[in-house]
Amino acid sequence: MNWLSNITPPGIKKMLRQLDDGNDNKLWTKCPNCGEMVFHKDLEASQHVCPACNHHMAIGAAERFEALFDDGMWDKIELPDVVADPLKFRDEKKYTDRLKEYRRKTGEKDALTIGAGKVDGVNTIIAVQNFAFMGGSMGMGLGEGILKAAQEAVSRKAPLVIFTASGGARMQEGILSLMQMPRTTIAVQMVKEAGLPYIVVLTHPTTGGVTASYAMLGDVHLAEPGALIGFAGPRVIEQTIREKLPEGFQRAEYLNEKGMVDMVVPRPEMKKTLSGLLRVFMRHGVKAAETPDNVTPLPVMTTPKPDDAEEASNKDALDKAAE
Repeated sequence: MNWLSNITPPGIKKMLRQLDDGNDNKLWTKCPNCGEMVFHKDLEASQHVCPACNHHMAIGAAERFEALFDDGMWDKIELPDVVADPLKFRDEKKYTDRLKEYRRKTGEKDALTIGAGKVDGVNTIIAVQNFAFMGGSMGMGLGEGILKAAQEAVSRKAPLVIFTASGGARMQEGILSLMQMPRTTIAVQMVKEAGLPYIVVLTHPTTGGVTASYAMLGDVHLAEPGALIGFAGPRVIEQTIREKLPEGFQRAEYLNEKGMVDMVVPRPEMKKTLSGLLRVFMRHGVKAAETPDNVTPLPVMTTPKPDDAEEASNKDALDKAAE
């Protein structure tokens, strides 16, 4: 404790503590990457991207929706109800107690939030994983949420965009968690069969069963700078193969060089990039399942039927070959 702390009146100390407590009144935020202290209002204006080192900090679904949807207007799509604790799992505490704790902290039902709105005039369904909810882990609730998002996209003839952030499967649900991998794959297939675009935005971190399923099935894969993307973590891989991995291994920029990610897009440019892709995919607002009046449909390829002379010639050839 320095001399200034000793002479500061207790009332002022209390006032300063109150101003710096909670997200609503927070004055400064320390960048976890470079340690720079950033004024919270400036950080909000930059969508929680550090101005000193360009580190992309974690943000919630509401902040993403407000930044992506036109005028920040969007409608929340509720997640379907699922069995809360199918395996009656308990470690240090009951699984049901953990769910209650994270629901209270995040204000969300599970690790996925779905929003519907317009992105540059294009009706779009956006699903965002929340890493703050049990590490964005994939359980039955999240799997049902992905299916719900896909069904909404198909029914509204709207593209589906998913922002991934997860440590993988939720251990408290065991094999039921792993079963969400094929179920979410089916959900993606529903969207594609309807002729609608499916875009994935990979954020930090995206690993485990999420990477092994719907996170790698997009028509286009975007990623935020510095995002860790992979199945197993780099430390596990190094211990397995007993070799030093390349610099930046499994980071968004490295995967972009290797062709696993199509584009690395800074967060302030995400809406512009997404809106451009959506308008191209949706043909400037025309539903993907319909053919615009000014576009000539591709001809149907058929095999021409031979005339009588050609058919007789072919028959003679076959008879000679048989003799």
